[in-house]
Amino acid sequence: MKTFRLFGILIAVSGLLQAAAIKNVVFILVDDLGKHDMGVEGSTFYETPRIDDLAKRGMRFNNGYSTCQVCSPSRASIQLGTTTARHGITDWIGAASGLKWSRNDKVLPPEYTHALPAGEVTIAEALKEGGYTTFYAGKWHIGGEGSHPEDHGYDINKGGFHRGSPPGGFFSPYKNPKLTDGPEGESLTLRLAQETATFIEGHKDEPFFAFLAFYAVHAPIQTTSELRAKYTEKAKSLKGGRPEFIVDRTYPVRQVQNLPVYAGMMETLDDAVGIVLDALKENGLEETTAIIFTSDNGGVSSGDAFATSCLPFRGGKGRQWEGGLRAPYYISVPGLTQPGSSSDVLANGTDFYPTILELVGLALRPKQHLDGVSLVPALKGGSLPDRALFWHYPHYGNQGGEPSSVIRSGDWKLIHYHEDGRDELYNVSTDIGEQRDVIKSKPELADKLRKELDAYLAETNARMPTPDPRYNKEVAEKKAAGYRKTAKRFGVEGY
Repeated sequence: MKTFRLFGILIAVSGLLQAAAIKNVVFILVDDLGKHDMGVEGSTFYETPRIDDLAKRGMRFNNGYSTCQVCSPSRASIQLGTTTARHGITDWIGAASGLKWSRNDKVLPPEYTHALPAGEVTIAEALKEGGYTTFYAGKWHIGGEGSHPEDHGYDINKGGFHRGSPPGGFFSPYKNPKLTDGPEGESLTLRLAQETATFIEGHKDEPFFAFLAFYAVHAPIQTTSELRAKYTEKAKSLKGGRPEFIVDRTYPVRQVQNLPVYAGMMETLDDAVGIVLDALKENGLEETTAIIFTSDNGGVSSGDAFATSCLPFRGGKGRQWEGGLRAPYYISVPGLTQPGSSSDVLANGTDFYPTILELVGLALRPKQHLDGVSLVPALKGGSLPDRALFWHYPHYGNQGGEPSSVIRSGDWKLIHYHEDGRDELYNVSTDIGEQRDVIKSKPELADKLRKELDAYLAETNARMPTPDPRYNKEVAEKKAAGYRKTAKRFGVEGY
């Protein structure tokens, strides 16, 4: 018995020593990056060797999710450790709501919070209190004047302000009030990575938290002429057999990864990630730095530039299916995560806050990160207690998404639609493409999940859409007929 007790003590001490060895954290957040946009996730068109290597260094979460299908809500959840219904930023900041929404839809999207609440403690503020120097580079889009990164715990801000897309595009001049212009034509993506690398070098002797939030691969879809030519040539070798687009309920959705301009953006993104990884290595910080890599929502398969395909997931950014919600989710912790490992636990953006605190040895803040749990047990190869994940998006997406709320519990996912109150039920372990709605054959399960979802929405005081008194069914039908006519002309399947 004493031997077993001593062994347990040694294991516990070992775990503490491992956690204590992590001095720094680098968080890489990509905008609109699809789960399957990397080679490590199965893409054969995009070239991402540095991101693939990062994914293989640590643990990949197969069931890693963003907390929303659009950007601002997810970004707020990462900073606060709470879900969108709880913090109130339920749509991308700047989207119309209430009676300002005038698209002749059945319901009016509710009003939503337009900035991170000043009274909430962000992950950056928690780390600052723990003695960390904090750095932010890139897209913010969760608050304007008075609610920028420097107002929420970041000592240094390079490029983060209220805008969601780069006003000058992806090449200098940037027209960004928080980032000086580089030489004309300089890549914004590479510049943000270099700013992060410079920060790392300048703070290598002290604990730091570096948050690199790329504007890429969000629209505008831009690349260099050289990369466009490279991938235009590569696209010629792709085998056919699948339609380029199909219409899924509302909008056309890309089915093939073959857009050369987007592929060029992906290569530049990969090079930029490499700059940061090289900076850690060159400054002797590889063994003391935890790296997190994720996306704020799924890839843009519909709307905007129809940039990528999220198959085998259904849909993409802005939509309630897996293509809009599931994200690349990689965590590398030297001495803790097994290289090349993966986990099937359910995880989302609220979990980063408590995970980071535990990794660096700071006390958790359960009253702050109410919806997040530390993933450290999973990072060690273990499991987590069963829990459900929730999403609340009571808005219409620019990409064809519908006002909805979602629960995933175990293998099951129920989607509740706010336009007409209907539900859909999918087993996302056996039907990853969400093609077989089994709501009619599983009434008891559907009822159980719906009650759990309703309880969550009530507990968080979730804001709900309301009927739009201006809705005109005849006008809506004429609009749909126009869509069908246009789709037929361009050979788009599904209408």
